[in-house]
Amino acid sequence: MVFSSTIFLFGFLPAVIICYFGQQLFAHRRLRNTVLLCFSYLFYLYGAAGFLLILILSTLADYVLGRLINRRVKRKRLWLSISLLLNLGLLAYFKYANFFVSELNSVFLGWQLSPIELQTVVLPIGISFFTFQKISYIIDVYRGKSPALDNIVDFALYIAMFPQLIAGPIVRFSYIRSQLKGRRESWEDFYNGIVRFCWGLAKKVIIANSCAHITDVVFGLKPELLDTKVAWLGAMGYTLQIYFDFSAYSDMAIGLGMLFGFSFPENFKRPYSAVSITDFWRRWHITLSRWFKDYLYIPLGGNRRGTIRTCWNMAIVCVLCGLWHGANWTFLIWGVYHGLFLVIERISGLRDVSREKYKIIRRCVTLLIIIVGWVLFRSENISQAVGFLTAMFSVSDLPLSYELSRALNYRNILFVMAALPVFFLPADVSLIKLIMERKDPIPVVVGVLMILLLLPYCAALIVGGASSPFIYYRF
Repeated sequence: MVFSSTIFLFGFLPAVIICYFGQQLFAHRRLRNTVLLCFSYLFYLYGAAGFLLILILSTLADYVLGRLINRRVKRKRLWLSISLLLNLGLLAYFKYANFFVSELNSVFLGWQLSPIELQTVVLPIGISFFTFQKISYIIDVYRGKSPALDNIVDFALYIAMFPQLIAGPIVRFSYIRSQLKGRRESWEDFYNGIVRFCWGLAKKVIIANSCAHITDVVFGLKPELLDTKVAWLGAMGYTLQIYFDFSAYSDMAIGLGMLFGFSFPENFKRPYSAVSITDFWRRWHITLSRWFKDYLYIPLGGNRRGTIRTCWNMAIVCVLCGLWHGANWTFLIWGVYHGLFLVIERISGLRDVSREKYKIIRRCVTLLIIIVGWVLFRSENISQAVGFLTAMFSVSDLPLSYELSRALNYRNILFVMAALPVFFLPADVSLIKLIMERKDPIPVVVGVLMILLLLPYCAALIVGGASSPFIYYRF
């Protein structure tokens, strides 16, 4: 189920709000987590009915293993290992089985051997995100950072909470543990949650989808139809699309959490204002970056064992981060590409964000590096990426194709232009926070207009067929 869909906006969301707050009139908040859990499973059932049992059984397994780690100190490493093997094994099978079998079959065909027969493995939506949350729980319990949960409903809700089940933010168990029991709903949070949700919905339906119309056409063109201007149009369009698409989901997830008294961590902090690739990863998909830092980079030794070991650890993290996004050589190369610049910045000292000298130039260079990286990320294969980059950095001029001319209509151009300021705004500006702070009448008016005007307009676009899946749903 997609947040920007009619079934969610007009059916699921009103139903869960009514049931969640309605039960508190009779059960005095005792069943609020049960209500949310039931609706979360219903949410997952709608979009991935065949995989709900896997989600439930793996959740039960980690609940039991967490309890064992908490009680049996002498064998807690064994239970930790079982949990990691279970979670990473499921992730590896569903996410990478098709890729590895395909690559092996290519080798076998070259050696004139019989290929491996394997039915196509369908990827359960959200598996990368809820797997990392379960690993966060198990490791935090193992380290003694948080005690295991006694109530299985609370634990299952932590894993399957529908606002962030499919595409994050990745919420650490230690971050949200106290909220599972001790949160307090308020009308202020409810209002702010609606405003934040409307903000994300507008970013997705109005801006990200407009960018997608153009980007999908450009990346779908035959190589011989690509020239310099079209290639740059596609690269810039996807750079805008993926940011507004993914940050929109995070905004909507955070807003939905606020409706029910939860505070989720921020996932973006103006990433295109970064002055280095290191700075970019402090601002882009923040919860994933911090997860890799705390659960992989630091255990590998972090920066405590000299420059060479530090660079090696950074390279490992970047490669695995690339593979986490998908089973394709383009994702692996994208991870290596970012890792290369992180290592260069580490050795040269360019990672220092406090330097004011040449800040504008550094910001422009960083943005260029990011844009090239997104071409690798978006391309279906290495051949397409090479052809696209060749067109970007060589001079050519061809007539626009008919498909692209149709995509470049006034509406799409207007909304893409409205997205461009994200490249130029100061790094510390957050428009949605200014609106939600309500320190003077203007933010209040803007917030009310977002609810009264943007929400109906977005709903009308969705009813008219303007909705599309979020990019990170496939990860």
